[in-house]
Amino acid sequence: MTGTTGYHAGYAAEDIVARDYERRNHAVAARRWRGTSGEVDLVMRDGPTVVFVEVKKSRSFGRAATRLGRKQMDRICGAATEFIANEPKGQLTDVRFDLAVVNEQGAVQVIENAFMEF
Repeated sequence: MTGTTGYHAGYAAEDIVARDYERRNHAVAARRWRGTSGEVDLVMRDGPTVVFVEVKKSRSFGRAATRLGRKQMDRICGAATEFIANEPKGQLTDVRFDLAVVNEQGAVQVIENAFMEF
């Protein structure tokens, strides 16, 4: 998907994922948060923990998961560092990096601490 269709599909997938997190008592802190290092699709709050969520959509969960590469993870980590600089605990803030994959039916799977898996 490219262009307008890809943009809208990505936004719809992010909305589905945000609702999934909200059902699990996470609060949305930011959507498409952009720092100088890059963009984070969703920033959620799970109690004192700030959760940075990368959303990937594809026909299948497996195919979606393969779309997250090392360079993108590095950019997300850079943006996360910028985001937490404004948190009360700064760089001591508890953080987690999740990958949320959405299949063509709109079902969601969340891989918590996904960056540790790669």
